[in-house]
Amino acid sequence: MSRTPIKSHPHARMGQKPPKINDMGATLKRIWKYVAQHKGLFILVMLMVLISSGLSLVGPYVLGLTVDRVIEKVETGELIQLFIGLGAIYLFQMIALILQNYWMIGVSQHTVYSMREHLFAHLQKLSLSYFQKQQHGELMSRLTNDMENVSRTLNSSIIQFTTSILVLIGTIGMMIWLSPILTLLTLIIVPVLVLGMKWITKRTSIYFKDQQRHLGDLNGYIEESLSGHSIIKLFSREKETMDEFNEKNAQLKTAGYWAQTYTGFIPKLMNMLNNVSFAIIVGAGGYLAVKGSISVGVIVTFTTYSRQFTRPLNDLANQFNMILSAVAGAERVFQVMDEAPEAKEGKESRLTNVKGDVRFESVSFAYEEDQATLHKIDLHAKPGDTVALVGPTGAGKTTIISLLLRFYDPDQGRILVDQKDTKQITRESLRTQMAVVLQDSFLFETSIRENIRYGKLDATNEEVEKAAQEANAHSFICKLPDGYDTILQSSGASISQGQKQLLSIARAMIKDPAILILDEATSSIDTLTEMKINDALKKLMKGRTSFVIAHRLHTIYQADQIVVLQNGSIIERGTHDQLVSHGGFYRSLVDVQFGQQVVE
Repeated sequence: MSRTPIKSHPHARMGQKPPKINDMGATLKRIWKYVAQHKGLFILVMLMVLISSGLSLVGPYVLGLTVDRVIEKVETGELIQLFIGLGAIYLFQMIALILQNYWMIGVSQHTVYSMREHLFAHLQKLSLSYFQKQQHGELMSRLTNDMENVSRTLNSSIIQFTTSILVLIGTIGMMIWLSPILTLLTLIIVPVLVLGMKWITKRTSIYFKDQQRHLGDLNGYIEESLSGHSIIKLFSREKETMDEFNEKNAQLKTAGYWAQTYTGFIPKLMNMLNNVSFAIIVGAGGYLAVKGSISVGVIVTFTTYSRQFTRPLNDLANQFNMILSAVAGAERVFQVMDEAPEAKEGKESRLTNVKGDVRFESVSFAYEEDQATLHKIDLHAKPGDTVALVGPTGAGKTTIISLLLRFYDPDQGRILVDQKDTKQITRESLRTQMAVVLQDSFLFETSIRENIRYGKLDATNEEVEKAAQEANAHSFICKLPDGYDTILQSSGASISQGQKQLLSIARAMIKDPAILILDEATSSIDTLTEMKINDALKKLMKGRTSFVIAHRLHTIYQADQIVVLQNGSIIERGTHDQLVSHGGFYRSLVDVQFGQQVVE
């Protein structure tokens, strides 16, 4: 199954502009749907936020009151009560802070768990064509980095953002109540702060989104490079690969540098404005205290409130940047979730008791518009027949198999299995009746036993070993250190290609399919191993409808029907002897492989 319909290089998108948040409100609403699944706990969090914010406003007032009482030299008992009350306020505030953080962690983790679960489940529903268009590392970045970004923001930013708004409103209210004049003087810094924040956040939002894009692109390149490291070494392209990595790494560094640089302006701006505000309050407050307009305790309270006034503004700016980054990540996640799954057409039914009668009726298909891959394919495989697909690269052999497996549906015509249109059959039940042995066998990083059992998850150990014996794999498995419990590493890198093929055949055998698909299953195999594989394949193909993609023509002499494809059309069909005697394109292929010593 080697055909890749997407012809553009996966890194061709590098020149595109960084993605923008298309609809922040809509994205936040979608996140809220996940948060709302734990509404009760979230309400408790907000209650603790309200309590802690309220206590943070009461504390400075009681502190100022205590200062005034000390100056007035009130009785010791009253002072003790004030100190006890002050301690109780800060104690309960600490408890509220601990509870809100603890509960919010639960809400955020449950939320991201559900989002990650839905994203991964949706990935299972997407068509093969979607994955062929995407970098795997980019998808991994959305599943991990972007999701973790949302998690971090939910953990801290929601609480901080809400607390900052409550404290800001409450602080302004208390300041106006204590001294409208000092409040007015304190608010002088607000226009400067607003303009500064607007200038900073306008730039940080761009760089944070750019950073996420470059991070996904770098992850994709790393994944691609690690997967193809043997090709890189074979062609001595280590330097070029490193140069391209450095370029992408530099782009990520630049975006991250400027995002953090602009973000770093915020605390510096806030510190400067804090100092200005403090100087104004102390100077003006001292003057008003001398005049008798306010007390010293009010000045103490006011200086505390002024710092509480600027701190929420600082937090709001910081959290806004984090929220922008998280929304950009969440939008990337939702973009995948919004991808249409494999289309369902008509009322789909399950396929049962399959005999293996397969028909292609005037089937045409194109991966891209105006670039037809198949033209009016008519093909009939009777139950138990072996049909060989032959032709040059790009002739359409793999596309026929992809259509049969419903990785794609025909643009015109129809495909029938036991007289049922495959479009009317659920993909799951259709594929359950088929087994595929690929040219490049994929094995999971688990035991040999579980790799074989993947074809039938409820198979017993005895069934697994029986399938391995029929596939001629039992003997080499027994020689491994842990036998069937040997753990394979990195898609079976610890065993040979031929042994991987034998395990793939065993996996197909245990599935006991009605329809078998072989994609050049004996290519790149030594002669002795090929004999073992061919023997196993004969057992596997017996009594089953089989489709064989063949480049080595000596493997298909006994096929019931050989279909010769060229440029997406069937140009010849028949048995080996019929096609050789016909003297057409197939005969020329035979002559090329075997000279004039044609087997007739």
